[in-house]
Amino acid sequence: MRALKLAALVFALGLSSALVPADARENRRETAARNQTVQAQPRQVRRGRASYYANHFHGKRMANGKRFNRNSNAAASRTLPLGTRARVKNLENGRTAVVTIQDRGPFKPGRIIDLSPSTARKLDMMEDGVAMVEVVPLSLPNNPG
Repeated sequence: MRALKLAALVFALGLSSALVPADARENRRETAARNQTVQAQPRQVRRGRASYYANHFHGKRMANGKRFNRNSNAAASRTLPLGTRARVKNLENGRTAVVTIQDRGPFKPGRIIDLSPSTARKLDMMEDGVAMVEVVPLSLPNNPG
């Protein structure tokens, strides 16, 4: 008896979706796609501690498959999609730099971004090694993943 009720319910739901006009279904799809696009754009400003790559990582492969160059504007983030361009501001002195997320990390608790030594020099954080920063995503890649 329970199986019969379940079958009737599934049939009724299937029939009701068939009665919805195609335009309404299309509008729902467009709205869902728009909502996914909004969710896929992490515009959140994040604050936390930044560190920089040690020189021995120069030439090693990053998560995007390219080799790390200590003189580039490469950065690592656990949350931002690879290819994201972001502005990093040193909250201790106000200096800023634009980076491209090309790797995953940092894996040390309490840190939100790893920077190349070149970028760390621009932000004047080489001496301390770690600095409080603000990370603002500027643009996302066309094809994240």
